Amino acid sequence: MTMRRLLLGLAVALAAGPALAQQPAVPGWAVGRPEGSTLAPHAPRLTVTPPDQVPVGALRLPPGFQAEVFAHGIPGARMMAEGPNGTIFAGTRAIGRVYAISRNPDGTTRTRIIAQGLAQPNGLVMIGNSLYVLAVNRVLRYDNIEANLDNVPAPVELTQAFGLPTDADHGGNHSWKFAALGPDGRIYTNVGMNCNICETDRDRFALLVSFNPDGSDRRIEARGVRNSVGMAHHPVTRELWATNNGRDWAGNDWPNDTLHRVRRMGEDHGFPFCSSGSADPQFNAGRNCSEFVQPAALLGPHVASLGMRFYTGTMFPEAYRNQIFIARRGSWNRERLTGYDVVVAHLDAQGNVTRLEEFMTGLRDDANQRFLDRPVDVHVMRDGSLLVSGEQMGAIYRITYRR
Repeated sequence: MTMRRLLLGLAVALAAGPALAQQPAVPGWAVGRPEGSTLAPHAPRLTVTPPDQVPVGALRLPPGFQAEVFAHGIPGARMMAEGPNGTIFAGTRAIGRVYAISRNPDGTTRTRIIAQGLAQPNGLVMIGNSLYVLAVNRVLRYDNIEANLDNVPAPVELTQAFGLPTDADHGGNHSWKFAALGPDGRIYTNVGMNCNICETDRDRFALLVSFNPDGSDRRIEARGVRNSVGMAHHPVTRELWATNNGRDWAGNDWPNDTLHRVRRMGEDHGFPFCSSGSADPQFNAGRNCSEFVQPAALLGPHVASLGMRFYTGTMFPEAYRNQIFIARRGSWNRERLTGYDVVVAHLDAQGNVTRLEEFMTGLRDDANQRFLDRPVDVHVMRDGSLLVSGEQMGAIYRITYRR
């Protein structure tokens, strides 16, 4: 009887196989989308935008600040790093390239493609003269890169040494990386959640981690951080701070994206049990959110808060010194657009966030429910100016201040 049932079950499965194979696969971002919803990610441009179409004139800044186009013709520009000689490197997600932007003697810029064909090489960090590129399935080191922009040497392969989960491990969810150099000389990066929200291995996903530059000595800095694509250390306290993207498909106004302050190695920030400081309606599992570290600030629902930097320059007014500039790439799974700007998280002397200031706006057209560009990262240059990468237009904006 047992064998007969087994054979009957096998026959049914084989008969259903062709029908099942014809069912379209649901992309990771769409899992859990309410029936009837048409919300979906906005496809980025993958072609060069002519400079006269870069919307620098639409930008709105506080009094005394000005914006200009620092570089253009960089499709998909995202996370940035600066070399010792001032070269700006920009990673991408959709287009698989890494760019190098250098200044000419006349003040113009020159852009080169120094790597391409990579899987979402979003994470970049400079250590000395070496550029580290963190793609979703590789970690590469380009030595003495600024001296070889026209003849880029073969990179040193560090993938196995770092042992980060690949895109396959993530199931296509949140596998792209951010990278930052800590004051301890270690590389800090993220390991995003391998789903929208689910039970998972909390020692492998939804983490902030760090490594020695050779990939050794993996260390969990924080757990329960769903998908951080931006982090930096406070220039005085050396504490690690990180932005975080909240879960999808729980409503227009919940949860918020969040800003996190890591005070103790390995501390737990609560995901998937809690989001933006409150219980998740599906995956709380009876946990009390007071068990976990609360967010340092709420950044707005579905704003896609990404790159962040502490302002350490001297060009801007003193009120901005050691405050956090955050790029909010902008919503897609919300009926009314939100984000598409740069905000400043102001801290008091104890490191508590006291307020969020809208700093760079003008890219969201609320009347027509459209956007002009998507800020993804910010970078403080050595002269104190601020760079903002615009993924949609493939441009980098430079913000300066005149007293």
